[in-house]
Amino acid sequence: MTTVREVMTRDPITMDVNTVVSAVARQMRDASISDVLVTDRGRVCGIVTERDVVVRAVAEDADTRAVTAGDVLTRDLVTVAPDDDLKAAEGLMRVHAIKHLPVFDGDRLVGIIALGDVAVEELPDSLFAEMAVEDPNG
Repeated sequence: MTTVREVMTRDPITMDVNTVVSAVARQMRDASISDVLVTDRGRVCGIVTERDVVVRAVAEDADTRAVTAGDVLTRDLVTVAPDDDLKAAEGLMRVHAIKHLPVFDGDRLVGIIALGDVAVEELPDSLFAEMAVEDPNG
């Protein structure tokens, strides 16, 4: 059994709830990631994905230098634990139609797992797995 711990990204990038969306987008670009976990007073309160930025800010013609992570984040997080079975994590992604799962050990954030991580582990020779490991910034 492959566990979440074996494929998760440790110490995921977090940003404060009051960070403006343009800074969140730059962080995603610079780190070659597609999501940022959002904190409020040091505790994770949600996630901002590329899709959140596009749908909730850009498509609404919002000023991304004024709109904050707190304005566009998804609050209802689906999470997993490090020792959870990778197949179970994949099932959660499928059921909830999401691509990212924060990993918590108790109440402590320890990582994040993305659909691409699952693809690399489960289907290493697939085009999707190959795309998941490429740098999107070229």
